[in-house]
Amino acid sequence: DLHEPYRRQRQMCIRDSKLIMDKMAKTLVFTGERQIELREYPIPEVSDNKVLVKVDACAICTWEQRVYTGVKKVEYPFIGGHEMVGKIIKMGKNVDRRQWSEGDFVAVGVTLPCKNCYQCKSGNEQNCEHFDHSKQQEGLPEKGMGGMSSHLLVSPDNLFHISNVSPEEATITEPLSCVLHSVETAQIEFGDVVVVIGCGIMGLLHTLLSIRRGACVIVSDTNEERTKLALELGASYAVNPAKENLEEKVKEITGGIKAQVVFDTTPISAVAEDAVKSVANNGRLVLYSSFYPDTPISISPDWLHKSAAKLLGTANSNTVDFTKATRLLSQGIIDVKPFVSEVYELEEYKQAFESAIKGDKFRVVIKF
Repeated sequence: DLHEPYRRQRQMCIRDSKLIMDKMAKTLVFTGERQIELREYPIPEVSDNKVLVKVDACAICTWEQRVYTGVKKVEYPFIGGHEMVGKIIKMGKNVDRRQWSEGDFVAVGVTLPCKNCYQCKSGNEQNCEHFDHSKQQEGLPEKGMGGMSSHLLVSPDNLFHISNVSPEEATITEPLSCVLHSVETAQIEFGDVVVVIGCGIMGLLHTLLSIRRGACVIVSDTNEERTKLALELGASYAVNPAKENLEEKVKEITGGIKAQVVFDTTPISAVAEDAVKSVANNGRLVLYSSFYPDTPISISPDWLHKSAAKLLGTANSNTVDFTKATRLLSQGIIDVKPFVSEVYELEEYKQAFESAIKGDKFRVVIKF
């Protein structure tokens, strides 16, 4: 009984500490090359036109891997993460209740376009003239895309309903939306022959979507475990360019016509230069990946003139792509389970990043 006041005081301290903790959010902050910290920040107050999303999971994209290793230069401190999903836990007073409710499971779209420039206004926000990875997101303690945070303030314009998939699978929405934009840019038609160079996650997503557009798909990669998976997913042919000449193999398969569409999903300029050789007359070569290092390539202007081929670039995605991607996942048209390689708890963030940069995974996901 003599200890009762102390016991009550201790319980009050525990209660007050819990209340404080409940008001704190967590975020992963890049502080230098291969340096990342788990920090706390106050859970943001909801502004009138936004919703508060509690993040369930965020995947580690190649972009964040490059930031982590120092290949992609950013100004530190920096919060990464743009492949995130979660639930709406609070809504501003002006948010449309006909479309959104607390508890909705949502994919968070890219928040980086300015929404005001010519490209954004003409429906091409994926090519925003002011696309900025280093924006200061409302409610976050540091600049950056912010997906590797437990709580995010998001405009409903950047939210997309998603269902019937786990949070880990749902993190693939953003990569799928980017690939969807690439495949539609290529204008694949039924019966086309499509070559997909590179069988990482982006190459395999190109494979899945191209098959669903009615194409015969040839994949090319030196990693035969990945080309085997591509064949299991529906590709018709697999080529190991370390053992076979890709151009000759494509000519053999197509009776000398070559491919109507070639996607280069690798970051290597020499591969892009070689990819041209597999493109048919009136064909399309799509350069999907960003290039590190950005080494210029040599292409014959006379070949381009005579073949009437098209050289296309594609980057990012827009709200239309996100809408389609969430529908493909929610309706089970595209199965992304094979692409979730590992899942880590938030406290295991260091192991997650070290595992992701090994280059032998598709997507490593961090659970919040």
